[in-house]
Amino acid sequence: MKAALYLRVSTTDKGQETDNQLLQLQDFCARQGWQICATYIDRDSGRKGKRERGDFSRMFDDAAKRRFDLLVFWSLDRFSREGIRKTIAYLQQLGNLGCRFKSYTEPLLDTENELVAHIVVGVLSYLAQQEAIRISERTKAGLQRARAQGKTLGRPDSFEQWKDQLVRMRTAGYSQGKISRETGLSYNTIRTYLSRLSDETASVSLENLTTR
Repeated sequence: MKAALYLRVSTTDKGQETDNQLLQLQDFCARQGWQICATYIDRDSGRKGKRERGDFSRMFDDAAKRRFDLLVFWSLDRFSREGIRKTIAYLQQLGNLGCRFKSYTEPLLDTENELVAHIVVGVLSYLAQQEAIRISERTKAGLQRARAQGKTLGRPDSFEQWKDQLVRMRTAGYSQGKISRETGLSYNTIRTYLSRLSDETASVSLENLTTR
């Protein structure tokens, strides 16, 4: 039996890695006497589709080429969190390609027990989807709480880094397009930064007038 392993950790699973999953799946396959011929690893959300997960997509391509007979994954929520319909469609696709599947932590989820597997797939897919929704809600709540506390969210822009150079280039008469080409910054970013420079200049001029 030629087996393939699929492992996934989400970017939100802080501190988790695929190493523990991999070691236990390798040991499990060795005990069954299965030859591991491919290992697919994604570090992304299980809510993302096949096209958005590189190794998930590659795994299906290889299944279509009959490079393995069995796909083993840690648990259904490591395989997909896209909901019942999408998850069942993926598993059916594997079946249509002549590939069996098995969940290491969910023994009932095995193509050898078709009726039970379909029931379990439905229940577990629903639970995985609900957990993904709860994670999303907790993330949104955390962001809202951070905003309420006055914290700055997202990556800081590079305005201060480019500020002096933009002043010099603008004074030299450079167009926005030429500034964009010279700095490598996008045209929209240059437009935003120049607008901020104009606002700062106007603010300084107004302050000087009011202090005289």
